[in-house]
Amino acid sequence: MTSEPAIQWDFGTAYELFISLHVLHNPDHFGIRASWAAGVRSRIPPSERKLLEDLYTFTGVPMNWIHNLPAPKDAITALWALKQIPASERMIKMTGADKPCVDHDAENLAKHEQFNETFLRITASGAWKPADVDSVMKVIGKKVGASLKREAVERVLDWWSRPDELGEGLLSALQSYYQAFFEEEEKRVAPVLKAGLENARALSTRMTVEELFVELSQGVQLGEEFRAPKFVFAPAFWTTPLIMFEKLDADTQLVIFGARPANMSVVPGETVPDGLVRSLKALADPTRLKILFYLSRESLTPSELARRLHLRAPTVIHHLNDLRLASLVELTLEHDEKRYAIRKQALDLVFGNLTTFLQNEPTKE
Repeated sequence: MTSEPAIQWDFGTAYELFISLHVLHNPDHFGIRASWAAGVRSRIPPSERKLLEDLYTFTGVPMNWIHNLPAPKDAITALWALKQIPASERMIKMTGADKPCVDHDAENLAKHEQFNETFLRITASGAWKPADVDSVMKVIGKKVGASLKREAVERVLDWWSRPDELGEGLLSALQSYYQAFFEEEEKRVAPVLKAGLENARALSTRMTVEELFVELSQGVQLGEEFRAPKFVFAPAFWTTPLIMFEKLDADTQLVIFGARPANMSVVPGETVPDGLVRSLKALADPTRLKILFYLSRESLTPSELARRLHLRAPTVIHHLNDLRLASLVELTLEHDEKRYAIRKQALDLVFGNLTTFLQNEPTKE
């Protein structure tokens, strides 16, 4: 009999500083209006905005670096900590490119080590080669998808070949984003994150780790990809209902879970909850209703659904992503295979949220 994994908790709006930027540069993936996201980005000065757009083509959230920040782990702490690092080393330290990779899969480990070695060599030499572009695209192509362009990778490598300029520009761009938008946003999301953390801790007293993981991820089963002797859970606002995860070390898995309430919108000042809008849009599509029909009877992979629906697999995956954003399906990761099932309790929640919204007092437009 295996022992139950240990749980630790983490909290800090510094996570949200970088997560919100990640979402703003990938709005379609997170179900955010692209025009609104572009409007927020437009508040950043042009040169700094261009730097962030180049980097966030495929740059993720530096979760390991944020996790190791000192208290209170807010946006000011993150900006202060970044400023203490010499400009030429900022991107390296923040991304952890100089640290050993942690991955139990030998193939993935080799790819990520090669990925880091490529960026470190470019930083040290001040130049990159066409083969470096091929190497980087091979590692991240599957994660980013077909939208990844060679020119975008070349622009990122150009930045890495100028480490001092990159470090100074990155800090300046983050400071501008904080002043233009996140300073006020931090005040809005901090109480929500605290409430989400308290709720998660309460759930952990009456649930197994596996049950807690499914609950906090809103439908992701604890497959082999996530299993670890120790979990660190931290709440996020902007990525709800999706999760983000990263190995902190060989034994510890960091999981960033969505804590935004169903009756709250990611867009400040928006009175219609975007979770409700996503759910109703998902249910209004005939193909997605057919998918839910099949998933209500058994769990299926995208390929299996594609055969039943007589559709191309990429089309089915697009619909499944919309259903996942609406929290209407459960997801199990089995090695490289994704298997989906319906979240029956979510359907009841959709209609409950709709009823609650319709019964609310009207607000002045």
